[in-house]
Formats: sequence, structure tokens, C-alpha cells
Amino acid sequence: MDDDPLDSNDGDWRIYRGTGRAGETPLRSLPEPPPWRRFRGTGSVAVPAEDDGETARRIGGADQRPRTPHRHEVEMVNAAIHLRRPLLVTGRPGTGKSSLAYLIARELGLGPVLRWPVTSRTELTGGLYHYDAIARVQEAGTRRDGEDPPDIGDFIRLGPLGTALLPYELPRVLLIDELDKSDIDLPNDLLNVVEEGEYEIPELVRVAKRQPNVTVLTHDEAGGAEVRRGVVRCRAFPIVIITTNGEREFPPAFLRRCLKLDLEPPTSDQLASMVAAQFGDTDRVDIAHLVREFLQRSDEVGGLAADQLLNSVHLAVQMATSGTADEDEWQGLLQAVWHSLSAESE
Repeated sequence: MDDDPLDSNDGDWRIYRGTGRAGETPLRSLPEPPPWRRFRGTGSVAVPAEDDGETARRIGGADQRPRTPHRHEVEMVNAAIHLRRPLLVTGRPGTGKSSLAYLIARELGLGPVLRWPVTSRTELTGGLYHYDAIARVQEAGTRRDGEDPPDIGDFIRLGPLGTALLPYELPRVLLIDELDKSDIDLPNDLLNVVEEGEYEIPELVRVAKRQPNVTVLTHDEAGGAEVRRGVVRCRAFPIVIITTNGEREFPPAFLRRCLKLDLEPPTSDQLASMVAAQFGDTDRVDIAHLVREFLQRSDEVGGLAADQLLNSVHLAVQMATSGTADEDEWQGLLQAVWHSLSAESE
């Protein structure tokens, strides 16, 4: 096996290389899954074009210089793809846990990331689909005698998890963000869906005899897909990135179905790549010096987030451009922007 996870050669088991460059290693087909992770979805669903605006906002432009990922990150992402298993990504705030999903989708050309932000009120059904029964009744009430009733599919919209499990030929990337904020039952509720790669929509199961195929809305903008006999069943299991800040323990049964990646804080080279991705050339600001100061401050306060560095770079560029830079004012701003993220040190 190669020493360098980024060395490219024919037959390399690595599908994802971690460079973050669009179209560098587009995914054309998947290797065979383990026999116990084969799914039997049928049909085909079109993948929308990548949402360049959202992806650029998250990880910067597509033409940035290649990033330098940690070796273990590349290995674990590829293991999750081969095994068709969710990747549980831990790490302190600002280490790029959520960004990983966007990097994978961009590099492999898998369309927009399906993001499911989790809160204490999040339930599994909301991630799968939403049925607006009230709107359907109201719509029916406006129809004249003899007019067809409203199509039930117009009132069902799949959630991010539900959309990810449609029968795509290639996997979508699903980001389940901050699962540790969820109610205690949600990880257990996810088990069957993650294991089986399918779910039912009871409202469509009930009408399946007279309307076996129903076109519903999806989580993608202006997206639609046909659901057969009320069951959504994947063909290619999605690339699932589940982020957590490590604030709680998850049930053993849930952990058994996931692979785990603990992201290390970004290095100086990785931070410089993030800055380049967002700002391009910044001749007016000494980025290398600012990164060194940031890392020193991060060590002093027990860890800072990468977006705190990006905030300081933006301010530095604005002050340099306007010619109003004052050292005392600048140092005061840095103290405010680079504030500790630990409640204990406040």
C-alpha cells in the first residue's frame, strides 16, 4: 500500500483524495459493496447541479490551491464509501467537520450537499418527509364540483435524509449536523433507516392500490421524484457525514453502524489553504504572520475555530485597503475576534 494517501495511480482503492478541487476525481461508478450492504432500489432520479453559491460559502472557490488533508481523514472517508457506512466526525468547534461533506461532494461531483441540521426538537420523520395535510384540505375546499381532487404528491416534501435515500445511481452526500444536540432517542431512531436504506411514507402506502406511483417534492430546490407504492429505497447508499462536538455518548448499537473520525485541528498549511480558498490573493496582508499569531493565541486559550481566523483576515483586508490600519486598534480587534470558545475560561 502506498505511503502517501494522495499519490494517484490506476487501481488505487482511494476514491476520495481530499484535495477539495472540483472535478479532480469525479466519481463515475462505485466499487462493489459488502454483500450485507447491497440495496435494491429501482428506478433512477436525476441529480441537480451543484449549488456553487452554497459550496463556495462553506469552503471557498473551486479554483483554490489543493488542500493538504490529514492522512487519516482520507483513509476514513474512503473506508466509509467502500463499506457504505455513515462517518461519525468528532472534533472541537471550527476543525472543519461540516466542511468535510462539501469537500467530498465537490471533489467527487455528487451534486449539492443535503444538510440536516439537528436540534433538541428534531425527529426522524422530519428528516424523512413532511406531509402538509392542512394545505391539502384547504386546496380541496377551493375546487369546484367535478374538478379532480388535489394530487397528494403536491403536499409531500422529502427531507434531507429522505431525499438522500432516493434511488440515485451514485450516492448523494448527506450532512447530519451536530447530532449531539438531538433528543436522546434520535440516534436509536436512525438505526433501522441506516441499516435498511429505505423507509415508508404511510400516507402513500394507504393510496398505493389506486395510485401506485406518486411524484413528490424533494429537499432539492424545485426537485421532484417518483415514489412507488409508498416506499423509498436507495440504490447507492448515501455518503453520510454525521458531526458531533463530543458533548454526549451515543448508544453502542448506533456506534456499531458508524465509522468514527476524530478531526485534528488544522495545521498552518491547512489554515493558509482555507484563507486562499476564501480570499484568493491577499497581497496587502501578511497571511503567514497572521496564521502564526492565530495558532499561538489558539494554544493560549484552549482552541480557536478556523472561522475566527477568516473573520480576522477579512477585517485585516478591509483595514489595509482603506489605509486606516492602527496597531493598537488592530490588536484590540484581534482580542475581540479571537475570543475563547471555552465557557470555563470566560
